[in-house]
Amino acid sequence: MQSRTGLIETIILEVRDRERIGDAFAKSNALCCTPKLAQEKFCTVGEVIIQHNQDNPLWPLRIQTFFEGKNQEANMLPTTVEINRTGMYYLYYMFCDPELKGTIIRGRTVWKNPDGYLPGRMVPLMTFYGLASLAYLVLGLFWFLRFVQFWKDVIQLHYQITAVIALGMSEMALWYYEYANLNSTGSRPMVITIWAVTMTAVKKTLSRVLLLVVSMGYGVVRPTLGGVTSKVFLLALMYFIATEALELVEHLGSINDFSRKTRIYLVLPVVFLDASFILWIFSSLSKTLEKLQMRKSMAKLDLYRKFTNSLAIFVLLSIAWVGYEVM
Repeated sequence: MQSRTGLIETIILEVRDRERIGDAFAKSNALCCTPKLAQEKFCTVGEVIIQHNQDNPLWPLRIQTFFEGKNQEANMLPTTVEINRTGMYYLYYMFCDPELKGTIIRGRTVWKNPDGYLPGRMVPLMTFYGLASLAYLVLGLFWFLRFVQFWKDVIQLHYQITAVIALGMSEMALWYYEYANLNSTGSRPMVITIWAVTMTAVKKTLSRVLLLVVSMGYGVVRPTLGGVTSKVFLLALMYFIATEALELVEHLGSINDFSRKTRIYLVLPVVFLDASFILWIFSSLSKTLEKLQMRKSMAKLDLYRKFTNSLAIFVLLSIAWVGYEVM
């Protein structure tokens, strides 16, 4: 039998038990057991220090894989671990032997909850997208009936609203399918994710463009956008590209694929372009309200005032929500 020459430890622990890894209770940064620590604590030299939970003595869980003799590879046996307590769990591969520095670990871990493969914190998202799909379906049906009822008075703006509703319905349905498929199969096909991300980016772009052209009085005060069409198109194109890039990174990038700085570089253009849309929208609304007041179109003026107030409240709530998420 060959001698054991190296040890890789697989450690599974719940988030609340993360301080049980290493010599945290002695206010030391040591992760590995040394001869001195072995005399003071119940740990084995060369192994990671684990302070087991008194309520659950087997946790944090340790699975050991040894290198044999001069072998350059060690195979970990397939292991099934049953977790009976709800929580967020981490999986670490750790070693204490400095000669193992640079070791490459290849393999696959599969995590499954009682109701499927979807992580617990993502389950509410599947429910949300399912309900949102139904809500968009009801909204689309209502809009279609009203569209047919007043089809003689339909203007170009109504077609754009129809497109936004259809995109929203498709977006929610795709995201629901994405999460339902992940929950049932444990895999996340990249094609579906890219389609869902693209739908999200297109819907966000068109909805902002729609708000902008309505604020300019398109279809109410002015029949065309005139010379600003190219500017609107350019802003929309830049926003779509920035949003698509950010969404792709958030949904396709692994945790360690992108640094915090990289994410900030992707978020900043979206924030800047959103601010540009907001400023342009309220600037256009101010001019449209002045025109309606000069023309004494009181019904349209009242409608645009309500629209302005509603939009202002929505923007303030959005800013408050972003601030809450940052905190």
